[in-house]
Amino acid sequence: MSIAELQVYSVEEADVTGGVCVVRCVGGVARAGQVYAVGEYRMGLRHIERHGRVVGSFDAGHIAKVHLAGAVVALLTRGQVLTAVPPDGHSLEDLEAWLATDPPLLEEPHPRTLRVLAGVRMRDERLPDGIRLRWGRIALAATHRSARAEGVPDLLRAPELACVQAYLIQRFGPDRGGDPAALCRELLALMDLTPDQAAAQGRAWRDLPYHRIRHLRRIKALIPWLVLARPHLADADPLSAAVDAWAAVRPRLP
Repeated sequence: MSIAELQVYSVEEADVTGGVCVVRCVGGVARAGQVYAVGEYRMGLRHIERHGRVVGSFDAGHIAKVHLAGAVVALLTRGQVLTAVPPDGHSLEDLEAWLATDPPLLEEPHPRTLRVLAGVRMRDERLPDGIRLRWGRIALAATHRSARAEGVPDLLRAPELACVQAYLIQRFGPDRGGDPAALCRELLALMDLTPDQAAAQGRAWRDLPYHRIRHLRRIKALIPWLVLARPHLADADPLSAAVDAWAAVRPRLP
């Protein structure tokens, strides 16, 4: 399954049959012949021009002029993101069904591309909340699979996962967005120091070897997500005291 995303810079010309846009590829590989979606509408990518010549494809980070088929081209605006979808399918449902099979990593879209795609959709306030929640679950699954594919340790993966989970909790509440206590427990379990130990090392961090400084910074990166979950914890919950202790320590860490 190929997933690509194009961000619109400008619509150069458009009519009822389609038009020409300047776009930047922000994920995957864009190829002539792909179908792109914006909401429920579909557009066909007819051909691609770069540096004055027609090319078959271009990848993330590059800009091109693309010829799109579909009346909706005239309604596109600067900054809008177009997502490649199967010609006869819908990206969200297809991805949910595909992820449910736990496919081998070699058969999936690039995990980072999938994670970025899902994260953008999760934050798209033009979509209904139920759709955004479904994209959030895909973002979590994609982050897990990206870490697995790259062999990333839990401590390095945790900020990305916590970012998605904390956003869902903050935006949709603990009932629909997830369990804030579970998020705090998972993050605290990754911290192999107590707040007092971290504070002591933080006071003399310039004298520490580089790997210890880096470790303190990784712990520091987890604390903001604990703080975001804190309002959803009861004051009498022992987790609240732990989160408060780490929040107090954070300014002292490198």
